[in-house]
Amino acid sequence: MSASVPVTSAQLRHLRDQAKAGTVNWRRKLIYWSGAVMVGVVAVTFAFLADKAAGLRNQIIALSPWLMLIVTPGGLALSTWLTRTWFRGAQGSGIPQAIACMHLNDFRIIDRVLALKIALAKIFLTCLGLLSGGSIGREGPTVQVGASIMHTVGRFMGVHDPIKQRALIKAGGAAGVAAAFNTPLAGIVFGIEELAHSYEQRTSGTMLTCVVIAGVTAIAMVGNYTYFGHTSSVVPVGVSWLAVLACGVLGGLSGGSFSALLIRISRGVPGRMGLFIARHPISFSALCGLVLAIIGLLSGGMTYGTGYVQARDIIMGSGDYPASFFVLKFLATIVSYCSGIPGGLFAPSLSVGAGMGGWVAQYLPHTSPGAVVLLGTVAYFAAVTQAPLTATVIVMEMCDNQQITLALLASAFLAFGVSRALCSHALYGALAVRFLRTADPQPNSSSSPTPATDTMGRTQ
Repeated sequence: MSASVPVTSAQLRHLRDQAKAGTVNWRRKLIYWSGAVMVGVVAVTFAFLADKAAGLRNQIIALSPWLMLIVTPGGLALSTWLTRTWFRGAQGSGIPQAIACMHLNDFRIIDRVLALKIALAKIFLTCLGLLSGGSIGREGPTVQVGASIMHTVGRFMGVHDPIKQRALIKAGGAAGVAAAFNTPLAGIVFGIEELAHSYEQRTSGTMLTCVVIAGVTAIAMVGNYTYFGHTSSVVPVGVSWLAVLACGVLGGLSGGSFSALLIRISRGVPGRMGLFIARHPISFSALCGLVLAIIGLLSGGMTYGTGYVQARDIIMGSGDYPASFFVLKFLATIVSYCSGIPGGLFAPSLSVGAGMGGWVAQYLPHTSPGAVVLLGTVAYFAAVTQAPLTATVIVMEMCDNQQITLALLASAFLAFGVSRALCSHALYGALAVRFLRTADPQPNSSSSPTPATDTMGRTQ
C-alpha cells in the first residue's frame, strides 16, 4: 500500500486560485448571457410598441386620412426637436452607429453613443415616427439598442480591452437582428458580413452565444413564428430563371440608386437649401412630413410605416398592389431619411423590393408570382445594403423557404454587382464613416477620419 503524497501550501494556493478563476469566469458568462436575454426581451417589447404605434396611426387614418396632413408634419417636427435637444445620437438608422463604435478607440464617445438613455430614446422616437407615418423600420434601431445593452454589460464587468468591447458590440447588434426578425442565421451572417466585414475566431463565440440566447428569448415570448409566413414557391432551372436576371438587374439599379442618393444627401445639400436645412432643421422636418402625408394620400395610406403588411400581402399573394406602390414607397423612404428622424431602412427596403417583385411578376407568366416577389425582395435589399449573403439568409428565413435558396443567391449577387457599379461604397459603411468624422474629429480612431460638417444638420 503506497503512502499518500503530501500537498504543499503552494499547490493548495494554486488550486484555490484555479477554483476562484473558474468561479469568476462563470459569473462573467452568466452576466453576458443575461445581457443577451435582455436584448431578446427589449427587441420583442420594441416590436410590440411599434405595432401599437402603427395601430394608433391606422385609427387616425380611419377617422380621416386628411388628419395625416397635421399628424405627420407635427410628429416629425417633434421627433427632430426631441432628438436635437435631449437625445443627440439617436438620429438615423442605428446600424452606422454600431459599425462606427467598433472602430472607435475613444470610450467616452462610445459610452455616449451606446448609452442606455439613447437606446431607450431610440425606441420611443422610432415609435413616434411610425405613429406619425414615417416610412421607417425598427430593425436598424434594434441593432443599436442591442449593441448598447451588451456595451453596458461590458462596462459593468469592467471590460477595457478594445477587442473584447468590439466583440460585445458586434454580438449585441447581431443578436438584435436575430431577435427582431426571428432569424438567428441571418443575425450571425449580419454580424460577420455587415458589422465586422470578417470572421474573427476570437469574437465569434461571444456573437454566436448572444445570437442564440436572444433568439431563444424572443421565441419563448412570442412563439416560433416566421416573419412573413411560409411560402413554397420554387424557381426551376430553365426559362423561370429569367426572373433572376430581371429582378437582379432592376433591383440592383433601383437599390444602388437609392444608396447612392442617401450617401450623397448625407454629405450635405449645397446652396440655399443646405443653409435652410442647417439653420431650420425642425421646420425642414415638418416640410418632409407634409410631403410624406401627401404621398400617403396619393397611395391610399399604403406608404406609411414599415410596409410590413404590404410586403407580407404581396409575398403571400393575398393583396393586389399597383406598380405605383413600389415608386411611392421608394420616395417615402427617401423623404423619411432626409427628415433626420430616428428609424431604420430594413423593413421599408423589404417592402419596396416586394412591390418591385410584384410588378415584375406581371410580365413573367412562366414563373410563379410568389417566387418573383421573393427574388425582387432579396435583389433590392441586397442592392441597398450591399450585403448579399445577409439579404439571402434574411429572406430565406423570413419565408421559411429553402427550396429557392440558389435563385435567391443568384439574384442577390447580381443585384449586388449592379449596385456596386452605381454606388462604390456600401450604404451603412459610408454612413458609419460619416458618423466617425462627425463624432471623432481627432485622428484617434482606427479609421483616422478627418473633420467634416453635415449640412443636413445631424449625424447619420
